[in-house]
Amino acid sequence: MKYVLGFFTLIGIAVLTWLLYLYNEIRFDIDKVVNYKPPLTTQFFDKNGELVANIFDKENRLYVEYKDIPPRVVEALIAIEDTQFFEHNGINLDAISRAIIKDIKAGALVEGASTLTQQLVKTLVLSREKKIMRKIKEALLSIRLETILTKEEILERYLNQVYFGHGYYGIKTAAHGYFKKELYELSLKEIAILVGLPRAPSFYDPTRNLKFALARANQVVNRMNTLGWINKSEYAQAIQQVPEVYNQTLTQNKAPYVIDYAFKELKEHIPNIKNQGYKVQLTIDLKAQEIAREGLSYAHGEILKRDTYFRNKETSKFRKENKLKKEDELPEEFVTAQEMYSKTLNGGMITIENSTGRIITLLGGVDYKTSSFNRVLQSKRQPGSAVKPFIYQQALNLGYSPASALIDISRTYEFEDPNAKVINEETGEEEKKKWQPKNYEENYKGLISLREALVHSRNLATINLVNDIGIDVIYKGLKSFGLKDMPFDLSITLGSFGISPIDLSEAYSMFSNKGIQVKPYIVHSVTNRFNDTIRFEPSTKDVIHEDQAFLITNILHETVQSGTGRKAKVKGIDIAGKTGTTNKNVDAWFCGYSPTLQTIVWFGNDDNKPMRKSETGGRAAGPAFAHFYKNYLKIHPEITRKFKQPKGVKSSLINGKKEFYTETSKLPEIKMENPEQEEVQF
Repeated sequence: MKYVLGFFTLIGIAVLTWLLYLYNEIRFDIDKVVNYKPPLTTQFFDKNGELVANIFDKENRLYVEYKDIPPRVVEALIAIEDTQFFEHNGINLDAISRAIIKDIKAGALVEGASTLTQQLVKTLVLSREKKIMRKIKEALLSIRLETILTKEEILERYLNQVYFGHGYYGIKTAAHGYFKKELYELSLKEIAILVGLPRAPSFYDPTRNLKFALARANQVVNRMNTLGWINKSEYAQAIQQVPEVYNQTLTQNKAPYVIDYAFKELKEHIPNIKNQGYKVQLTIDLKAQEIAREGLSYAHGEILKRDTYFRNKETSKFRKENKLKKEDELPEEFVTAQEMYSKTLNGGMITIENSTGRIITLLGGVDYKTSSFNRVLQSKRQPGSAVKPFIYQQALNLGYSPASALIDISRTYEFEDPNAKVINEETGEEEKKKWQPKNYEENYKGLISLREALVHSRNLATINLVNDIGIDVIYKGLKSFGLKDMPFDLSITLGSFGISPIDLSEAYSMFSNKGIQVKPYIVHSVTNRFNDTIRFEPSTKDVIHEDQAFLITNILHETVQSGTGRKAKVKGIDIAGKTGTTNKNVDAWFCGYSPTLQTIVWFGNDDNKPMRKSETGGRAAGPAFAHFYKNYLKIHPEITRKFKQPKGVKSSLINGKKEFYTETSKLPEIKMENPEQEEVQF
């Protein structure tokens, strides 16, 4: 007996020594549980706090602290997974005994006896293989973990770490994903569905197998009833309820062009933005974004309708001229041209807040699913006549006034082009190239006012104005307004240089923001998981005096009322704006603003091929602008409706019509008596 006792003692010491050795080998693994730092989903919200998108690396996880986990969630989890959780020290010996008996009878590992602590250790540190060695390690680490963390800390880690199916990690994520609710809003049945998922997340996924998910949830409810943790009324109600389950995308991205831009901006400063659980508040308004999307899509559809109409006429004419029957096939170009046009035609739109530069809407294309290329940011297109307000502003700053006379006549310009020499066939000598610009209407008016020239976008009057002032002076002025990469010749008069819609938006803000340019920006604030917040402020630059900016605003308001921008007119609000149409109708723009918002709209073909001659800036882009402001007024009726006349701006009657002037831009040869200084109601 003495030897037997000694033998077992030696075995016990050997086992204990082995366990200590084994623990020493794995003891540092527990740090991953103690210092729990899971990858967390970053969420983007609009200016009103509405979720725009979730972005994450591999695991979609929203973190929740224990104090924010409802007691019912804890009760339901413990009831079904580990009833003695608050009594054991990491392992449940009674459950282990029962499991061993069942495993022996079955001749295999058919039942486990893992506590929640063990499940947490297994999930974070060990593999899921059913091997004895893994179970021993799991038990050792669990016992040790319970001496370091409180029960509440273990539960917090468990409920944030475990996988709930459908790509959802953590119970808060699952509540948002399956039910679109916060944890405190969940019903008992919804809680039961969630806590029942970790056993077999894919099998019990309610978006795929609702019947099995409900059966598993009923097991949870029954267990809670057996334990006396819910009353009969709660039990009956929970058993009968069939909650509404949502099958959502993980990202829930409602504004992909916006998120792409915001993510790119933040990634430069926060490399780990995808997995650190930031809350990013954007400047955009989701409701306004949807209105803008509808407006851009509507205008895009109208362009295609007009193209279809004209192509049908051309096809009919071709059939008639060539005496083709209905069943006769058309040449391939007739069949494919319309299909190609519908694929290459696209647009972009950006709206900013005049006074701050905060981006309210941003659409880099008509349909993100078709093309994720962001034309507002990445595409440089010629602005055409949309550049003219900057030229006329420079003229006003130099002493011209809205009533100054400009010459609207044709001129022929000769110039040498080293990249495209012209050789006379008879003499063999090099000839100068000729440039003879025209007005869009292909007529001339002789002398017209500066106001009329801009309102009706007269090319010849503008070119002659630039000639009179000097290309060097105009070029320098445009650069001071923020325009870049321009050719140093008269072609800048017609906007023959590339610029992105977002850069043009910044430049135009000098008009909409009363002489002060603002840089468009899309991120308002970034908050980390510890509630530390960084806020982004507007970036501004004084460019011209408010009085001078008002003169252009007043002219551009008339442009919308009776000039080239009539398609952008909106009842009940002052709109100022300028159309832009480039050579051969390759690009169509409308750049406009109200007293509070500014919007740039562009349309064109991605392959730079011309649109139809009918597709001017006013006709193609104007309707998208008007649709946006008309419907924006419905959700924001409180916005300012009228432009205000600065105190430094005065007016006088010229031929019965009110004209404005400033100390710098005085009216020519006019006796100014009793100038009006009241607020203008256009």
